[in-house]
Amino acid sequence: MKAVISYPALLAILATLALVTLGHGAASLPLKDIFSAHPDPVSTAILWEIRLPRLLLVVFVGGAVAMTGAAIQGLFRNPLADPALIGVSSGAALFAVAYLVLGGSAWLGQTGLILSAFLGGLLATLLVVAIGQRSQGIAGMLLAGIAINALCLAGVGLFTFLSDDGQLRSVAFWALGSFAAADWSATLASLLLLPAMYLLYRERRHLDLITLGDHAASHLGLDIRRFRLRVILYTAFIISLSVSLVGIISFVGLVVPHIIRLVRGSTHGSLLPLSALLGSVVLLFADNVGRIVLSPAELPVGLLTSLVGGPFFVYLILKQRDRLAI
Repeated sequence: MKAVISYPALLAILATLALVTLGHGAASLPLKDIFSAHPDPVSTAILWEIRLPRLLLVVFVGGAVAMTGAAIQGLFRNPLADPALIGVSSGAALFAVAYLVLGGSAWLGQTGLILSAFLGGLLATLLVVAIGQRSQGIAGMLLAGIAINALCLAGVGLFTFLSDDGQLRSVAFWALGSFAAADWSATLASLLLLPAMYLLYRERRHLDLITLGDHAASHLGLDIRRFRLRVILYTAFIISLSVSLVGIISFVGLVVPHIIRLVRGSTHGSLLPLSALLGSVVLLFADNVGRIVLSPAELPVGLLTSLVGGPFFVYLILKQRDRLAI
């Protein structure tokens, strides 16, 4: 397993999956057509306008979501933690669903949906931070995140109940997570994930320090409050933007970093980039399965990650219960 969870192996798997993504789907594109000096115009249009932007979007979102999961697990010193703990996913979902149900799509279209989800995720996170800072320690922020998460999910349920048949299908498809609407505008927007991921990677040594405990990290010169705020804001930006582009992708940010920790250890200098690579691999594999298995129909990728990630995560919990003291 350790040989598979390495930079060369993950890059090779990612490259293989990328070729599958470009060549297979509702219309098959042989490799000779993809790399031909005189490609067919239809094949060229499918490649450049549909499959290539989708491929890049999956890779960026998968890597970003998995890296934030690793950072949040380090920040909260809990390998079972998830970005949803700080309410960012549910906040983005609430504002996106409200936008769809209240008819905002008729005004600004997809751009409005992206902005709404992004705003909701940031507001939910800032609210959690504001409430959590009034209490001592990390427990207050965790409890605030759980409360905000529950309220936002209740709001999503309310708007789903109020939606008509047309809106309900759109809301359900978006809430399950899907790359079906991927285009170059979404892919270009996802480039903003890269500088946020770099800023998160710069906190790798501080994340190592915080695993020693707040008091020890503070004695070693770390400003706990500012460090925690930075990591949470980076996470909020990444998850909000990801949710706004493709909907909710479950379990990638939870399971992927946990696998890396079990195989490669908890040093964040390697944990963060390896999580990003494995996250891209996992999400690209899930997206290929969703596109191909019922072609020309398509399964939402968030549904597949939940179906596979849920049971697998239960297995990990049972296997590691003594080590995790749960």
